[in-house]
Amino acid sequence: MPINRVIGASVIFITILTGCSSLPKQAEHFDAPLTPKLTSALSTLNDRHNPFITPQTPSAVLVQNTGWDALAQRLALVEAAEHTIDIQYYIWNSDSSGRYLASRLVAAADRGVDVRVLLDDINLNDRETLLTKLDAHPNIEIRIFNPIPTRNAGKWISFVGDFSRLNRRMHNKSFTVDGTFTVVGGRNIGDEYFDLSHELNLRDRDVLASGKVVADVQHSFNDYWNSEWAYSVDLLRNKAKPLPQLMLSSIPVPEYKNYPALPQSQKAAMTHLSTLLKKMTGVKATYIADKPIPDDVNNTDQPKATAQYLSKLAKNTQNDIIIESAYLVFDDKQLAGLQQLSQKGVEIKALTNSMASNDLVTNHSGYAGRRQDMLESGMDLYELKPDAKLCKIVIQDNDKCAPNAVYGLHAKSAVFDHQIATIGSFNFNLRSTYLNTESLLVIENPKIATELATTLESAMQDSNSWHLSLDDGDVYWHSGNEIWDSEPNTKQWERMKSELLQLLPIEKYL
Repeated sequence: MPINRVIGASVIFITILTGCSSLPKQAEHFDAPLTPKLTSALSTLNDRHNPFITPQTPSAVLVQNTGWDALAQRLALVEAAEHTIDIQYYIWNSDSSGRYLASRLVAAADRGVDVRVLLDDINLNDRETLLTKLDAHPNIEIRIFNPIPTRNAGKWISFVGDFSRLNRRMHNKSFTVDGTFTVVGGRNIGDEYFDLSHELNLRDRDVLASGKVVADVQHSFNDYWNSEWAYSVDLLRNKAKPLPQLMLSSIPVPEYKNYPALPQSQKAAMTHLSTLLKKMTGVKATYIADKPIPDDVNNTDQPKATAQYLSKLAKNTQNDIIIESAYLVFDDKQLAGLQQLSQKGVEIKALTNSMASNDLVTNHSGYAGRRQDMLESGMDLYELKPDAKLCKIVIQDNDKCAPNAVYGLHAKSAVFDHQIATIGSFNFNLRSTYLNTESLLVIENPKIATELATTLESAMQDSNSWHLSLDDGDVYWHSGNEIWDSEPNTKQWERMKSELLQLLPIEKYL
């Protein structure tokens, strides 16, 4: 190629990386103060009907395992809100549940509730203009975390150009209303997370919490909201595009076949929340969240706060650890620690996705490349079947389970010695350990821990998962009397793709 063409191509490439950037290196905004907790219908309800909160158990929690529970509790909180709604998510889909929940937030804003929404940029999918229209509401403010500067065809080239920073994604999830209740855990906002999809539904888990831990979630949200990486969505949109008209009043309410109607009024919301309060348990709970911006963006070898906390819990375990994680990848140092625990007599069970239930072959390849090492370390491994029987038990709708839809795993939970339970956004993989920001609710309560352990172990039964074994260096999958010597319910080209991906140095980024 002639040198002038090389220079010309280089100039074009550099222009794409830098010249099209429309964002300042750091967001500039006034630091918002911590949202004050004001008297509200929710605070009054909690004070009257939640006797579980005491000096010894300053928080109360209710674990939610079904999609209907998860969506119903969020909608109830929105319908009952009077002062503030603070929301932080990695993904918010523009599907039936995502649009309907957005419409109810606008309705809350219309009646004077201050709504703040913080979303990660990686899954924004060119919705900046739509979000800017929502942001134009006087009571709604939307910020985007760590956005890719170039908002055009060169967006992903820009990602490569600033790989160290832009690989740091905000994976946290929280939903806090009137400073009284919060929902934290593994779910994003979208049909597959609420058992509403006809293609893929994901086993997930989150927690409704009240009491002292709510303030901890609020502090964390404010840290992210005031971060230099939290940009007003208005800075991201294409100013040449007119803002769209919003037709939110006509969005239908999502329907479940064998569940009650979702709460659609303040009265229905208060009735629903009153029922939930009776099921809550007083606990000692700790909310752990990573810093919005690491001290050294380029250092990807330092485990973050959530990872360090989980490591400490593991090291203090005496009898057993039970893990449920959508993505499961441990590096050499972590595997050595797991092996030491096994040699000490600690039983370690882990449930993750099989290749057939995983929505991302790339992520599965990272796990598959470490699977033999994990078995050799003494771990007891289980992989979820795409036609797990528990799908129909949880969703109660055959149309949304196999053979019509795949059932996958998205939950991120663990139980230590049947005494401590953790539920959050943290996958037990290297991206959560070293790159993404994560959040984690740590619940110190034997009752909650034992109930969660029972739930996790039920998903490991033959009707729901394959049990793995290692024989003379080869991995085998077991279910009842059947045995497989390769990934069950998969095609050869899928297994070949996974094996090829394992050759690439991308394990930390999956």
